[in-house]
Amino acid sequence: MARPWELLLAEVAQQRWRRLVTHATFVSGSYSDAPDLVQEALVSAFAGRARFETADQAEAYVRRAIASRAVDASRRRTRERLALDRAGARTGAVVTDEDSLPGADVVRALASLTPRERACVVLRQMEDLSVAETAAALGLSEGAVKRYTSDAIKRLGALLGATSPRHDHETTTVEPTAGTEVRRGR
Repeated sequence: MARPWELLLAEVAQQRWRRLVTHATFVSGSYSDAPDLVQEALVSAFAGRARFETADQAEAYVRRAIASRAVDASRRRTRERLALDRAGARTGAVVTDEDSLPGADVVRALASLTPRERACVVLRQMEDLSVAETAAALGLSEGAVKRYTSDAIKRLGALLGATSPRHDHETTTVEPTAGTEVRRGR
């Protein structure tokens, strides 16, 4: 007989895998790292002390674990890249088939953000978490979340060629009606 957590894990892993991988792709900025991030987050969520009553609770926890792991992995890669640069062993960029996948421009744009910016913008804009929820998930202050999100949205807009809606203001002349006194400022 399966234990309740095993049934919950099976449900989340089988029915929500694709959504979790998509989330991980946006957070990590990498198609190839996404499945590994989901797997690691599932293992840590169900091997730890976290207890869930519903699949929605479990999925929300796993999504936050994915974001935290993506930030950690990005930091680790940055340290490794700096070590390689110091050793003079840095090689050129590798072109992959990922560039031809749908949404590749968005993934590339997200990948150009810092790990915290990327995590904040994905959690706030794509996962629709509040500022407070995002701050709690990432261990940041609410002000930091607002700043990272704002900076990220500006950079994404520039990279993706998005423009903010413009409000062209028309000038309208207001004429006083008959019998109305017009007061002039001092």
